[in-house]
Amino acid sequence: MEVANPLKRKRDDVVPPDDSQVDLSILEAVEKSQNAVEVLDLRTLKRLVFSFERRLKENIEARLKYPDQPERFADSEVELHEELEKLKILAGAPELYPELVNLNAIPSILNLLSHENTDIAIDVVHLLEDLTDEDVLEDNDEPARILVDSLIENNVLELLVQNLQRLSDKDPDEMSAVYNTLASIENMIEVKPAVAELVCERTKLLRWLLGKIKVREFDSNKQYASEILAILLQNSTANQKRLGQMNGVDVVLQAVAMYKSKDPKTSDEEEMLENLFDCLCCLLMPLENKERFVKAEGVELMIIIMKQKKSAYASAIRALDFSMTKYPPACERFVDVLGLKTAFAAFMGKIPMSKKNKKERYQEELEERLVSLIASLFGGILRGSRRERLLSKFVENECEKIDRLMELYIRYSDRVKAETQRLEQLELDDLEVIHVRYFSSLHSTLR
Repeated sequence: MEVANPLKRKRDDVVPPDDSQVDLSILEAVEKSQNAVEVLDLRTLKRLVFSFERRLKENIEARLKYPDQPERFADSEVELHEELEKLKILAGAPELYPELVNLNAIPSILNLLSHENTDIAIDVVHLLEDLTDEDVLEDNDEPARILVDSLIENNVLELLVQNLQRLSDKDPDEMSAVYNTLASIENMIEVKPAVAELVCERTKLLRWLLGKIKVREFDSNKQYASEILAILLQNSTANQKRLGQMNGVDVVLQAVAMYKSKDPKTSDEEEMLENLFDCLCCLLMPLENKERFVKAEGVELMIIIMKQKKSAYASAIRALDFSMTKYPPACERFVDVLGLKTAFAAFMGKIPMSKKNKKERYQEELEERLVSLIASLFGGILRGSRRERLLSKFVENECEKIDRLMELYIRYSDRVKAETQRLEQLELDDLEVIHVRYFSSLHSTLR
């Protein structure tokens, strides 16, 4: 998160020091102190933990002894803050995480997430984000797993989300803590994917995230909330169903509806919109959420977005494709609200282009989505007037859409042949790798 920096003098405004007025011995001492890096070993770790536990005990005792006299325990909280800051050095030695767990320091650290002083809880949030940072845990799989397992066992998810609910976006420090809370949860999911379902089972994080994306004003935390929500949904049917039961389909539709006739103003806002559509497409995997989508007039909204030809155009087609796959009611609604005209215009290549999406791959992906969408229409509408309206589209303008279909079929067939020949020329040492490459290359082509 970006935080406003204090005003700095320009380089030209800085008066160069006068060497004659500088005590060189002091300069040398300062340099040595800055270069002295504390060795991170088990002995150092034990000293840090012991010092932290002592300051924690002093703070607890002071608060119990003088509950109505904050000035009597203020110093102990400053000292506790300093100890938490010192613990951040452990992020430089993730190999010591198992020892940190063995010293039973994790419960003491996590309990501070419920501290009466929000600043202390925020210190813990920042510490957790540092300890679980992706760059820190890289190439340290086993220590990372041990740390995350201990955090989960000691209720880190429940405590983080409870603390999250008392933080305000109006305070810069608390806003930063919100961001770091979400970052810590994401980091733990990276180490242990099961955390994605655990955090939704045990806490009210999903409801908090929904509340966040409801807010009309854009900020970095709204963007991050949309990203975390997409992560929680992408590989979890349980989370998809759970969010659907919380009116999640309608909330996400309302969030994307803000962009039906306007484009995001910044690249960050654009990323948030993509995250929201990722959430919507994940939500549309379970059958019951497809039904909610149709009832919430999601089909109509996606068609409106396509007609407006704004930056969400391709995402709307993707959402329609998900909603109509193996779900005839969505196909029927699509025909009833005159979606055929809009879809077939895109199928014929009348796709709005911008500087951002002029890439050839963008157009190819849209073509594949549209072919899939039309295939869903034929699979979902088997008889009656709707079927006739669908078929009639292929005889308009001297059967131009059949010509277009053949053009795409020939192109895809040629691509399959070329890839098959390329793979046949590879050494057959690893058939499994070739199999994966083959189907990865041909994903969604000629399906």
